[in-house]
Order: sequence, then structure tokens, then C-alpha cells
Amino acid sequence: MLGLANGIWSYRYFIANSIWNDFYTRFVRSKLGGAWIVLQPLSQVMIYALILSNLLSSKIPDINNTYGYAIYLMSGTLAWNLFSEIIDRCLKVFVNNANIIKKMNFPKVTLPAIAVGSAIVNNLILLVVMVVIFLFLGHVPSWNLMFIFLLIPVIVVFAVGIGLFLGIVNVFIRDVEQVVPIVLQILFWFTPIVYPITVIPEKYVRILKLNPMFDIVDAYHKAIAYDVAPRLTSVPVTFVLGLILCGISLVVFRRANTEMADVL
Repeated sequence: MLGLANGIWSYRYFIANSIWNDFYTRFVRSKLGGAWIVLQPLSQVMIYALILSNLLSSKIPDINNTYGYAIYLMSGTLAWNLFSEIIDRCLKVFVNNANIIKKMNFPKVTLPAIAVGSAIVNNLILLVVMVVIFLFLGHVPSWNLMFIFLLIPVIVVFAVGIGLFLGIVNVFIRDVEQVVPIVLQILFWFTPIVYPITVIPEKYVRILKLNPMFDIVDAYHKAIAYDVAPRLTSVPVTFVLGLILCGISLVVFRRANTEMADVL
């Protein structure tokens, strides 16, 4: 484990430069540049808002804003996008960089570190853009928004624990890359992003809370949309679970490290 940590630390400038290059390339190679970071999630929000706002806006009475449902939807999407993007990037990171892994001798653990760093940068940009949109909609976030910065590390650790393990397995079993998006789509609908918790019968809420992202997304809603301090009692459990998954993933990575280059 110390060897992997030393590898990341030794290549910290390489990781930082790679994250910057990934971000910079989005502006150079595309006319819309970094706008694509924002357009995809916002287009998803617009679709759901247009289709479901009339059905669910009345179910969110505690948000005193005409655009309450859209604000609720964007808040939950912010949390989910970070989680799903990290998993997606880690899932494909070794396969997509097969040529580099074969030709260069460097700590492979730096590749997931770059992927995660890029996902965090994208999410922070999305956060800034959403706050600006909220201001235009007449919703002014308060200091409760700062709770987001306590929740981001929890999401990152949990997503990395899952994504890194799946990324290693994907090198040997390529079907994993096809299955994971389906599972994430199912998990998305078992998370209160599109719908508020109040529309779920109490007997089912306990079942849905088995989803570790349930309480995290709910905390995002409270901190951003409802403008209240979220209860974080179950969030440390998700963080500890993420640390355990990261530990397992790193052990598997260390054992599979030499074989990955041959398979790729």
C-alpha cells in the first residue's frame, strides 16, 4: 500500500499536469469547450423537469420558489454526476490507456488518480454553474452549501472503491463495461434524485436507504435546495464502507498489476 501511495506522490506533478491537460483539451478541441461539462447534466435536468415538474412540483412544498422542482433536481444531479463519472472513468481507465501501459514504465495507479481528479474538477465547475443558475432563478444558497465540501470526499472515496475494482475486472472480463451502466441506471432510480422522498411510502424508504447514495443525495437536497443543515449520521458509514472498498481494490490491483499489461 505504501508503494502505491509513494507512486502517486512521486508522480504528483504528472497527475496534476494530466488533469490540467484533460481540462484544457476540452476548450481547445471543441467550439463549445468546457460547456459540454455542463450541457449534458443540465439537458438531463431540463428533460426531467419538463416531463415531471407538473406531477412532482406540488410534492416539494418546502422550497419557496416557482422553479422548486428544477432546483431540487439539479441538487441531486450534482451528487449523482460525481459518483457516476468517477465510476465510469475508473471502469475504463486501464482499457482506454492500454497503449500507454504497454509502452511506458510508470505506476499504473496514477491513471485512476488522474481520472478521479478530472471528475472532481468537472463537478466543481458544474457546482459553480448551478449556483449561478440558482441565483437567476431567485434561489440564493446560504452557508449550508458548505456541507457539500464535506460530502464530496465521501462520494469520491466510495466511488473510487467501486470504480477501481470494476476497472481491474474489466481488463480481464470486458463484459463488465457493458453491465455497469445498466446497474448505475437502476441505482439512479432507487436514489431520490428525480422524485422527493415524501412520495415514497414509509415501508419502502427503509429498503431504499440500503442504497449508500440515498442519504448522500438527500444531504445535497437539504444543503442546496431546502437550505437547511443536513443530518450526516449515516454518511460516515458510507465513508468507512468506501475506505474498505478502496483497500480491497488496492490489494486486487497490486496482485493483478503485472498481469494487466499482458492481457491488455
